[in-house]
Amino acid sequence: MKITIDSIDRRILSELQRDGRISLTDLAERVGLSATPCKRRVARLEESGIISGYHARVDPGASGFGITVFVFVELERQHVDALKGFQRAVAGFAEVVTGTLMTGSQDFVLEVVVESLDEYERFLQNRLLKLEGIRAVRSRFALRKFIDRARIP
Repeated sequence: MKITIDSIDRRILSELQRDGRISLTDLAERVGLSATPCKRRVARLEESGIISGYHARVDPGASGFGITVFVFVELERQHVDALKGFQRAVAGFAEVVTGTLMTGSQDFVLEVVVESLDEYERFLQNRLLKLEGIRAVRSRFALRKFIDRARIP
């Protein structure tokens, strides 16, 4: 369901992105509504898919996954079935935290988090490169993340 959002909805989204655990009462107060209309607006944003879920953000390094690799994958064929098949297969790999279909020479960019270089090598050799239809894989290791936004502007 496609909906139009107004300035109050934008303030609700901004507050929820800043603190997803905010109480409904505090949220309503911050956006200038009473609790009931605020609750209705949040429910409408959830039902429309604008708010797609709530989760805890976990720091990969602090939780033992200190290596982040951006893996650029080029398939042999860009046929719809090949693209969908690759996406389904990669969605089952726990090491892949984001996957993006791209334009240009690389078909996909995968963000992979692992504990060690040995673990990345195992992932690459025993999982990713065993998938059919891959033409090329290029890996770029992240040194340091300096912007990490889990919000839209």
